[in-house]
Amino acid sequence: MDPTAPNSGDPNGVAAAAAATAPTNTTVTLPAFTLRDVPRLPSAAADDGNATRIPNPISRHPYFHPPPTFYISDGDVSLRHAFFDLASSTPAPLVAYRRAGPRRELAVDPARGARAALVTCGGLCPGLNTVLRELVVGLQELYGVRDVFGVAAGYRGFYGPDDDHVRLDPAAVDDWHKKGGTVLKTTRGGFDLNKIVDGIVARGYTQVYAIGGDGTMRGAVAIFEEFKRRGLNISITGIPKTVDNDIGIIDRSFGFQTAVEIAQQAIDAAHVEAVSAVNGIGLVKLMGRSTGHIALHATLSSRDVDCCLIPEVDFYLEGKGGLFDFLYERIKLKGHAVVVVAEGAGQKLIPRTDDQKREQDESGNIVFLDVGPWLKSELGKWWKKEHPSELFTVKYIDPTYMIRAVPANATDNLYCTLLAHSAIHGIMAGFTGFVPGPINGNYSYIPLEDVAVAKNPVDVNDHKWAWVRSVTNQPDFLNTPAK
Repeated sequence: MDPTAPNSGDPNGVAAAAAATAPTNTTVTLPAFTLRDVPRLPSAAADDGNATRIPNPISRHPYFHPPPTFYISDGDVSLRHAFFDLASSTPAPLVAYRRAGPRRELAVDPARGARAALVTCGGLCPGLNTVLRELVVGLQELYGVRDVFGVAAGYRGFYGPDDDHVRLDPAAVDDWHKKGGTVLKTTRGGFDLNKIVDGIVARGYTQVYAIGGDGTMRGAVAIFEEFKRRGLNISITGIPKTVDNDIGIIDRSFGFQTAVEIAQQAIDAAHVEAVSAVNGIGLVKLMGRSTGHIALHATLSSRDVDCCLIPEVDFYLEGKGGLFDFLYERIKLKGHAVVVVAEGAGQKLIPRTDDQKREQDESGNIVFLDVGPWLKSELGKWWKKEHPSELFTVKYIDPTYMIRAVPANATDNLYCTLLAHSAIHGIMAGFTGFVPGPINGNYSYIPLEDVAVAKNPVDVNDHKWAWVRSVTNQPDFLNTPAK
């Protein structure tokens, strides 16, 4: 029915108006989707009817009696994209993943030789100890796995001494979620594939839980491929960890919300310093090598930030529409300004020697120069040159290690628990080479190789970055900078 068409039977248009404001139902057929499935252990993938199937011991739990809807069926999937353009003549292909969660039947018998190894790699992140705690508690109390070991010193711990392999139980990890850092210790580098896999085999591990960022995920992919090449019936899962929230496909990585919360405290301090000075600028450098998610979310949450600089948006300092021009106008208007800069922003502007251009860290990443002190110095030079007779103060705050080292907040603690349990359920169902994580709020199993290469940059064409611009009124830096 066309609500704009005249209705001769209803001269007052009452019925038409009622129909126009009533909800309607429209049947829409979505295009076929591709199930991006995760691998299975050789023993679980047998198609001859001889694959092991064990009743889930949770069903026999003395205190918890799961309802009929507790278990995930083999047909449960979640779509990667939650929004669709129904008017598009060429809709984007749909991709689905298996839903994460407990299965009624297992492909792994937890009572017969299950031996789990937990390892943390890379930098610190709020929630690492919570994930470790919940893996230990979930393995032992949900599935009865008694042989659970923490591997110290990252991937190199697999070929390290016996002291690097610590037996864990619920009593040992009881208060770990209240601690920052990782009790297991962590390192970067040390990835020797053959030594790692040889160490896993020598110690009889049948399950590996690798917790880390994109480098750790790439390492887990290599370990998975080596397991396949050797025909080993050993499962591996990666639990993605990055404060920067730069891992793609999943909704977010654990520790990110805690990081934003602590970042706000630094912004609050910078704001107080700026307001308390004559022509004061509070400058805060936040974590974010390749993405500016922490800076973006902290800016939106704070409302005290005048300019947010992220790696995804180039900026320039001098000339009309540049950072200095904007900050001078803001100081004239308010008497102060607050600037937040992500660590990866402005790297093209900082002079580098030839050696600095080639320098890499232990994980193979290009070493970034420190944008915070550089920007503070440039601000001081600019003001002294352009406004030598006026007072000026820059207070610089770098909360990087404070953010990394704190325990997870309540939201991240809950998230870490769900990630750990999702990983365990997947391993017990016979899956391997996967990452658990929420996609549009639905916990799913994603192939490791997909997550290892997926990026999550700030979409500067998205509404969220537009909100930042509307809150700060900062320039878009699209003009050509002055030479």
